[in-house]
Amino acid sequence: MKLTVYHDGQYWVGVLEDQDQGKLKAVRYIFGPEPQDEEILQFIRNEMSELTSRLSEEVAVKPSELKKVSPKRLARQATNEVRRKGVSSYAQEALKLEYEKRKQERRTGSKQQLEAALARKRELKVQKAKEKHRGR
Repeated sequence: MKLTVYHDGQYWVGVLEDQDQGKLKAVRYIFGPEPQDEEILQFIRNEMSELTSRLSEEVAVKPSELKKVSPKRLARQATNEVRRKGVSSYAQEALKLEYEKRKQERRTGSKQQLEAALARKRELKVQKAKEKHRGR
């Protein structure tokens, strides 16, 4: 599991990437103003597990070949990783899939609510017409 916190120009955003058996799941969390260390720790302790449990969309990740890396190179890679802004393209794809899934669920839910409201309106209209026909 990997948490990346960066500034996207407007807000401080945390991207949580969970890679398991060649599949990557990612979720985006908006901190708002620049988070302090305590806020990040609180997020990790309390909210991170809830966010990862809600993820369902996965992206297949190409396995990387494991090579023996020299300690100096590893240190350079670590500093570059810390300096790097943004998230990996795999994480962006996972976020996009999760967003599309939620959008589709929201659309179907609102469509069902609209149909139920229209059906109720029709029932009231029919009932009113029957009452008028009976002479009331």
